[in-house]
Amino acid sequence: MSEKRPRSFYVLAAVFALFVLFLYGPVITILILSFQGPQGGLTFPMNGFSVHWFEQLWQGAGLVDISIGLWNSLKLGLLVMVLTVVFSVMAGLAFRRRFRGSTLLFYTAIASLIMPSIIVSLGIALEFHIVDDTVMKIADAYDVEWLYDNYQTATGLFTSGLGAHLSWTLPFGLLIMFAVFNRFDKSYEEAARDLGATSWQTIRHVVLPMVAPSVVGVALFGFTLSWDELPRSSQAMGAANTLPIQLQALTTTVTTPMIYALGTVTTAISLLVIATALTTVFIVQKRRRRHGSDAGQGVV
Repeated sequence: MSEKRPRSFYVLAAVFALFVLFLYGPVITILILSFQGPQGGLTFPMNGFSVHWFEQLWQGAGLVDISIGLWNSLKLGLLVMVLTVVFSVMAGLAFRRRFRGSTLLFYTAIASLIMPSIIVSLGIALEFHIVDDTVMKIADAYDVEWLYDNYQTATGLFTSGLGAHLSWTLPFGLLIMFAVFNRFDKSYEEAARDLGATSWQTIRHVVLPMVAPSVVGVALFGFTLSWDELPRSSQAMGAANTLPIQLQALTTTVTTPMIYALGTVTTAISLLVIATALTTVFIVQKRRRRHGSDAGQGVV
């Protein structure tokens, strides 16, 4: 006889269901409304079912060219992802041993998490404005004409924008890699060195394969956090607009389900990145199990 579930189980299950609905309800609503018919509006009930608004989005009818913002966000997100992985892994390796100033450096690296994002963005923008003023003063002092003719601003997608996004993604990557390396068993590295492996070979063939799932997680954090970041982009991008900035502007001007279609497309891209990361982790773990099985058979 199975034990009957207490009433508290059903109460907690209902609360959890409401919580999940609260989290994903808006996404589901936007997904449904993006398939409104040509005469559909921004609210329920739906007026037909079609992909009309996706076609309009693709043609750019009635909107600014969102492909520019999409492409900017994609390029910036991929670069942020790569840099976040590289810096996080290097920092994780470096912090395995204490060194002078390590504690101060650690708290400095994660301090941006507790700062309001809009303030960080404004501070970065002001820093680059100071750079612009300094360059202009140098041009005035030394009468450098090519600076007057060619220099516009240091603020841009891959300068101030990149710095703003890294100030958001790097702390998460660092915390993940610090946690991973704090639990890492150094005996594997010692065994590799006993077998004649160099330091680089040990990192490449022993350390990195073992922490690969966590590295994929850092990459996922890096891209997704950059992909939908708005507050830190608002003041630091200069003339370049990312997709979240364009979306914010469109919410005040677009009165058709085309904005929902755009939201569905961007959500689909995020889900695709997540699926790619999970697939990569699955492949890495499968290869690791296969290599372990082959090694065990070789020993036998």
